[in-house]
Amino acid sequence: MKDRLQKIRQKFLKIDEELQAPNLNGQKLKELSKERSRLTPIYDKIEEFFKIEKDLEDAKNLLTTESDSEMISMYKSEIETSEVTLKTLTEELEIMLLPPDPNSGKNILVEIRAGTGGDEAALFVADLYRMYTKFCEKKRMKYDIIDSSPTGLGGLKEIVFSIEDDKAYDIFKFEPGAHRVQRVPTTEASGRIHTSAVTVAVLPEAEETEVKIAENEIRVDVFRSSGPGGQSVNTTDSAVRLTHIPTGIVVSCQDEKSQLKNKDKAMRILRARILEKQEEEHKASADAMKKQMVGSGDRSERIRTYNFPQGRLTDHRINYTSHNLSNIIDGDLDDLFNELSMQDRMARLQQNKSE
Repeated sequence: MKDRLQKIRQKFLKIDEELQAPNLNGQKLKELSKERSRLTPIYDKIEEFFKIEKDLEDAKNLLTTESDSEMISMYKSEIETSEVTLKTLTEELEIMLLPPDPNSGKNILVEIRAGTGGDEAALFVADLYRMYTKFCEKKRMKYDIIDSSPTGLGGLKEIVFSIEDDKAYDIFKFEPGAHRVQRVPTTEASGRIHTSAVTVAVLPEAEETEVKIAENEIRVDVFRSSGPGGQSVNTTDSAVRLTHIPTGIVVSCQDEKSQLKNKDKAMRILRARILEKQEEEHKASADAMKKQMVGSGDRSERIRTYNFPQGRLTDHRINYTSHNLSNIIDGDLDDLFNELSMQDRMARLQQNKSE
């Protein structure tokens, strides 16, 4: 392990040298800065590891030459403390050195769609969108609506929005799946609890260089945008539908009044969905990758229940329960996200050790 730590240390220092080079082009600067940012916490932990290791070695050497009983006791105590710290640092580094997710550092597109439950499901789509964006605001993460289909009751049939932050994918990658809500709808006169469901998908946003789409592979259709109940949003053919002929993937976008802006947004969704399809095909042939994850990311997999009458949230994958639902819905997701991330890392570490 120490050889690997030394290599990472050398790589980090080399990146620092390269960043000081004159005439560094923009793309190279971006790549080096991103890699340095990823390695910084690992490098800091490695430096701490080697410092404690040296302190331990020095204390052991001094102990062999010491005759004063008080100093001997002090060195023994220092050795004991250093050994415990070194064991903890080793465990932390083992987790930090797990292979990074290939999508780590990417911006994402989040899709939330109403499932079973009619109007109540559509209202919960709006609630989840608010929950996620409240969290983004607290973390100063930039988000933007790509496309949405509002209903007449303040709900959303579906919404697609982007989150731009280098931690976006790592934070939200555990959200895909079916989210179940149990509550009394505002339209329910008898006070009966209804169960509804929505699905969430998280798509890493693909760079143009990752997913290349030729013009002749796309069919572009334009049409008039419409709102709830068929009401016309505008009187021009600004909505855009893109069909990717090789895969059959269809994307439409009508959120902007400009046809050009809708086409650009639709292309972002299309590239992300093509990348998702490519990754799904790859994962299908790599069962081990699925086993090491908290969840498979399948939209049909029920991952979480939001029980409003009891103020309880349950994540079924990790047996996590919180009775702080009102704060969670208001964007207080740190405890949940941290628990998901920790359990995923532990599962992957266990998987690595068993292989």
